[in-house]
Amino acid sequence: MKHTPLPVPTWLRSMVSQLPVWPPSMVAAQALNRLWWPMVDGETRQALSGRVVVLQVDDLGLSFRLMAQPQGLAPAPGGQPATLTLRASAPVYWRLLQGQDDPDTLFFDRLMVMEGDTEFGLLLKNTLDAVGPPRWPFGRTTTAQAGAAHARR
Repeated sequence: MKHTPLPVPTWLRSMVSQLPVWPPSMVAAQALNRLWWPMVDGETRQALSGRVVVLQVDDLGLSFRLMAQPQGLAPAPGGQPATLTLRASAPVYWRLLQGQDDPDTLFFDRLMVMEGDTEFGLLLKNTLDAVGPPRWPFGRTTTAQAGAAHARR
């Protein structure tokens, strides 16, 4: 399937990229703490802890700075350098979260780019592979199914 970036105007992407990183990072951390972190084993949590991961959503101009700690993910302090940066478009991240694509495919097809500590990046990629996509509390419906259910109401 083709992964095309969202058609976001340049001016909007530029404006979004100037917004503070902390609020979206807090939202992402809380969501991942509920949906993904509980599936990560204790040993892997320790190995991931204390390092900053930046998720850049290129087509939206949005960045998330996250740091894993044994008790969960949190927004990373601004002054601490990133150990790893992942870059992709919003549709690519969405497909990863939905379990429609695996991390290997995204990296090999260069739809997701990893920069920084390659050993840590491999640990994170292997964790994503082992754990799989987050467990959504509302089930695994597609966007079309959700839209159809909403239209029937």
